[in-house]
Amino acid sequence: MAHPRKYDDSNPAIKRLRELCLALPEVFEKEAWGECTFRVTGGSMFAMTDNNHHNSGHVAVWVKALAMVNEILAGSDPKRFFIPPYMGKRGWVGVRLDHQVKWNELSAILKDGYLMSAPKKFRAGTPASLDAVAASAGPTAKRTSKPARPRKTPGHVRYEI
Repeated sequence: MAHPRKYDDSNPAIKRLRELCLALPEVFEKEAWGECTFRVTGGSMFAMTDNNHHNSGHVAVWVKALAMVNEILAGSDPKRFFIPPYMGKRGWVGVRLDHQVKWNELSAILKDGYLMSAPKKFRAGTPASLDAVAASAGPTAKRTSKPARPRKTPGHVRYEI
């Protein structure tokens, strides 16, 4: 039996999330479990919406993350980040889309999840367009005076909160 659709295509946060994810090479959207999922052709899923999924009480996105990143982010700001059920033990992080979204920061988290899921041939071609989409955030984005900046280190990105 198919799951009923849980997300609303007219939600500005879902629209912005979709723009960010689909700006990456070879990414496609597939509905699963009644939620939007974002996957890489020849790779795997790297992001999934959480629209009151299992009565969570929020609208969020779950993103594939490096080991312990979910704990670091959830510990740094538990109102915006959380460890999602099922996937959290595998390193995934939940980012709320209904509470003070920092789109540039989410862009960096999504890009990391993408890089973990994408086949090697796509990793080198990750466009700066994802950053451009995040930077052009319209009225749905809540900007701060000091956006989070990813710091590159060999093999991965660390987030400055």
